[in-house]
Amino acid sequence: MRKLVDAEKLVRTIRRISHEIIERNGNLDKLVLLGIMKNGVPMANLIKENIKKIENIDVPTYELDITGYRDDKHVDSFDKLDVDLTGKTVIVVDDVLFTGRTVRAGMDAIIDLGRPSKIQLAVLIDRGHRELPIRADYVGKNMPTSLEELVKVNFNDNAGVFILSKEEKN
Repeated sequence: MRKLVDAEKLVRTIRRISHEIIERNGNLDKLVLLGIMKNGVPMANLIKENIKKIENIDVPTYELDITGYRDDKHVDSFDKLDVDLTGKTVIVVDDVLFTGRTVRAGMDAIIDLGRPSKIQLAVLIDRGHRELPIRADYVGKNMPTSLEELVKVNFNDNAGVFILSKEEKN
């Protein structure tokens, strides 16, 4: 396992993404953060904390469960949000952007919650290998990887970002 981003750089990177979000979105009162469950949630919460410190605005932040919208698995029961996103600027937050299928499922879930004025994407790591025409608006680090590698983000105690080889995944 190789460590690519340490705890200090992880915090700085998310702080930079938070500043970029503030700069690009004039009206933060219409902003909503949706963290894709699992690792998008802690990242969304860190962005929320940063925006609160910088602008003194408490951005609504929710956990987005996309399991019922995936195209590779059929799930009968999952948690749907009870929020109207109509007219909002929605920022989907996830740890790693890979094929784009998770983000596509997230957008399907968002459309069921209203018609936002904009949907943006913030990711910590963009590792390439897209299968769908999706690109992030805010990227912490572009990290080309092989298909055999796995990128693992550990937000616990700000541990950092790791790449595991095929042998380490088993």
